[in-house]
Amino acid sequence: VQLQASGGGLVQPGGSLRLSCAASGSISKIYMMGWYRQPLGKQREFVAFITNLGSTNYATSVEGRFTIGKNSAKNMNMVYLQMDSLKPEDTAVYYCNAMSPEGGHWGQGTQVTVSS
Repeated sequence: VQLQASGGGLVQPGGSLRLSCAASGSISKIYMMGWYRQPLGKQREFVAFITNLGSTNYATSVEGRFTIGKNSAKNMNMVYLQMDSLKPEDTAVYYCNAMSPEGGHWGQGTQVTVSS
């Protein structure tokens, strides 16, 4: 499984960004995809995940502001993270993750900077 993340950038506080993660390879084996983030100098932390059945879960810090979804009801080829009401503390490198029976797969990070 290969993952390609996109959509990061610079946004003012209160603004919105949408991250996308495109999966390729053995996507039929993916049962869950999610987003993690790593602020500068800190550990990587969980943000949100979505299962192949559409169940979702969010970190407390982003619940109500971020929405994770997938473009297809049938497979996990594209997952997005809609980020609204962004705060400076959301600044981080965001990583896409996919879980399959072979284990965890990671995409390259995309930088999100929230600053005025």
